[in-house]
Amino acid sequence: MPVVSTHTHQPPAWLPNGHYQSIYPALFRKIKYPSHRERLNTPDHDFLDIDWSLANASRPSSKLVILSHGLEGDSTRQYIKGMVKLMTANGYDCLAWNYRSCSGELNQQIRFYHSGETSDLDFVVQYALKKGYSEIYLMGFSLGGNVTLKYVGEQGKNIHNAIKKVVVFSVPMDLLACSRNIEKPENRIYLWRFLKTLKPKIEAKSFQYPEHFDVQKWQQVKTFWDFDHLFTGPLHGFKGADDYYQQCSSKYFVQDIAIPTLIVNAINDPLVPYQSLPSDVIEKLPHVWLELTQHGGHCGFRPRISNKNGAYWSEMRALSFIQET
Repeated sequence: MPVVSTHTHQPPAWLPNGHYQSIYPALFRKIKYPSHRERLNTPDHDFLDIDWSLANASRPSSKLVILSHGLEGDSTRQYIKGMVKLMTANGYDCLAWNYRSCSGELNQQIRFYHSGETSDLDFVVQYALKKGYSEIYLMGFSLGGNVTLKYVGEQGKNIHNAIKKVVVFSVPMDLLACSRNIEKPENRIYLWRFLKTLKPKIEAKSFQYPEHFDVQKWQQVKTFWDFDHLFTGPLHGFKGADDYYQQCSSKYFVQDIAIPTLIVNAINDPLVPYQSLPSDVIEKLPHVWLELTQHGGHCGFRPRISNKNGAYWSEMRALSFIQET
C-alpha cells in the first residue's frame, strides 16, 4: 500500500523533539486497571508470564488483543497499559505477555529472548486460540513490533484465520541500522540504560550455566553490536551479530504478510531512523500500510490535547485500524 505521511498527531509544545516525546511518557505516565497474571509452562521446561485484562470479568469477549513489549520492557510499560486500557474499554480482552527473563524472575533455560524470537509468540497465540477467541489482533512495540511482523511474515498465507489484523509501533525493521544508530552520541543514554539492565541478567545466567557464559566478555561490550556479537548471537544459534540481524530483521519477512497490517513509526524517533524502513518494498504490498508521523518519538505519541479517556494518539489510531472494515 502507499506509504502515508500523516499530520494527525500533534505533540504538546512542551515536548519539542523526539527525545522528550520518548522519555516523558516512559517516566511520568501512570495507568491503573485490573489484571491478573498467569504462568505458562513452555514445551522446553521454561515459563512465560502473561497478564490478562478482560473487557467484562463476568463474560469473556470473543475478541482478544495480544501485546508484545519492547527491549528490556515488560507488560507494565506505559505503552502496553495505555493500549490495554483503551482496548478493554471498547470490548476487547487483552493478553500482554512477558518475554523470558522480563517478568521479574530469571527464566530457567540457557536462552533469553531476542528480536527475532517468534516461537514464544506462537506459543502464546496457540494458547489464546485454545481459549476459543474467534478474533485475535496482534500488537507490538519496538522490538515487539519486529517480532510480530516477523511472525506474521513467517506464517504467510497459512496464518490462522482467527488472527485478523496487526498493528505495530516504532519498529526497528532493520536491526543493523538501528544497532548502529543507537551508538550516536545523542543516543548513548539509551544504549547505557539498556546495557545496564542486560548486564545483571548475563551475570545471573553465568551462575546458572557457567559452562555457557563467560561473564568476562562483558568487558568487551561497548555497543549493542558488541552485546549481540558476544552474547545474543552465539547463545541463540547465530554466527554473530551480523548473522543475527540478517536472519531476524522483519524487513526481510514483511513481503509475505497476508493479513491487514499497520506499521506506525515517527520520523523523529531517536532509536529507529525512518530511512531504514523498507518503504519501497511496503508500498508494493497489498496488505501492509506504513504510516509515518512527523512527531511521536519512540513509543511516545502523547497528543497535544488530552481526550477524556486519557488515551494517546497511537492508541486511538490502533483502535481505529482494527475496527475498520
